[in-house]
Amino acid sequence: MEILLADDDATTRKMLTAMLRRWGYGTVTAASGDEAWAILSSEDAPRMAILDWVMPGIDGVDICRRAREELSTNDRYLYLILLTAKTSREEIISGLEAGADDYMVKPFDPSELQVRVGIGRRIIKLHKELVEAKEALHYQATRDPLTGVYNRGATIGRLEEELDRSRREGLPLGLIMIDIDHFKKINDTYGHLAGDIVLRKTAEIMKSVVRSYDVVGRFGGEEFLVILPKADEDIVVGVAERIRKAVGTHVISADGAQIKVTLSAGTAAGKGACAVDALIQAADEALYEAKRSGRDRVCRAGTTA
Repeated sequence: MEILLADDDATTRKMLTAMLRRWGYGTVTAASGDEAWAILSSEDAPRMAILDWVMPGIDGVDICRRAREELSTNDRYLYLILLTAKTSREEIISGLEAGADDYMVKPFDPSELQVRVGIGRRIIKLHKELVEAKEALHYQATRDPLTGVYNRGATIGRLEEELDRSRREGLPLGLIMIDIDHFKKINDTYGHLAGDIVLRKTAEIMKSVVRSYDVVGRFGGEEFLVILPKADEDIVVGVAERIRKAVGTHVISADGAQIKVTLSAGTAAGKGACAVDALIQAADEALYEAKRSGRDRVCRAGTTA
């Protein structure tokens, strides 16, 4: 773990650097508040800083205040320790109120500093674990457990978000509804475990041929939705054809069987005051037409206002 040391006194910086390295920490140093702020504001900045209260440029208290206002995020916590010669109760309280996590009065005891830095390290570690747990719970709540793509609820939520963005920016939004042809026959012929493999592999192929910011979600059973921001009707049809061909040319291995899969797809594009239900219904009707007219094809619904 790396720690920022900010102090305008070279002897203090050298002493603190030697101590922290002896305790197993890496260090980066700054001789002024401005230099310290530049380091903390940079990408991959240290997660802990030991700051002298009085420095040229920005002082340690102002760095704490600005760090809390501008740098602290839900997934990144800075642990800030103030070093100060100030001993009055009011001054110490003002430093803590500005955002410092801890303080030490100069001259300080090295063993006490080691303990306080250790506390900071544990807090940073606990915060990281909390963020990771929160991200894991969010992933579980929004993903289909079989295929790993968005589940139905999260897919509808993303569609609502993208439609709002489409209205604000005046840009089109594309939607593809996809169905795996004769999926019941795959389950009946090869078994449900093989069917699960087909679903997972199909979702994987779909994700591999769309843009990184497009959304692939499982709508239910063997049906999927693909949300395409900034895509007009022709682009949506082109993407749907690319997905259909990519899946259709791939032979899926499942429990020793080699399974050929085809897709039917319906496309729609929305803009303006288009509603979520209207866009889904348009794509669904186009999908029905693709299935009715022979499957393994893409049909378009056109643009929904």
